Amino acid sequence: MYLYVKAIHIIFIVTWFAGLFYMPRLLIYTVEAIEKKSLENQILIDQLKLMQRRLWFGITWPSAILTLIFGSWMLYLFGSFPNWLIIKLLFVAGLYIYQILTHIIFKQQLQNVFKYSSMQLRIWNEVATLFLVAIVFLVVVKDGLVWTQALGGLFAFILVLLGAIKIYKKIRKA
Repeated sequence: MYLYVKAIHIIFIVTWFAGLFYMPRLLIYTVEAIEKKSLENQILIDQLKLMQRRLWFGITWPSAILTLIFGSWMLYLFGSFPNWLIIKLLFVAGLYIYQILTHIIFKQQLQNVFKYSSMQLRIWNEVATLFLVAIVFLVVVKDGLVWTQALGGLFAFILVLLGAIKIYKKIRKA
């Protein structure tokens, strides 16, 4: 039974992350469409907002809830809480906070309140990636993880992501 629950849990993790990766992109595209201020953009903005609602309420939130349900079921079947799992659960809690904060930005955009630039949202978009990397390494390496190396690797990964965003900004302006 445990392996079936685990398989379903992983499926909903994948669909949840798909939503968490794509939603900020839609938020970015909406900000960029607003900045152009042409008559045709209103059609695009309306379409982007429709896509946001469908993605967020049809895929992302249901997947987040089902991930939580099947993850909790796995915890029950697993029966113990090793150190790596406690740390993983802290990262997962952070991921839910990330989703709630993204939800706030989404609701603001639906009300035509745009507090963040496309560049700020591009950086925000990468936060889910950091959670994914941290969680996957914890699950795969478990107690064999060397914390100094793990933190150093995560910090290096953050620098690479920020560098890539900076390069993208320069290419885009060219």
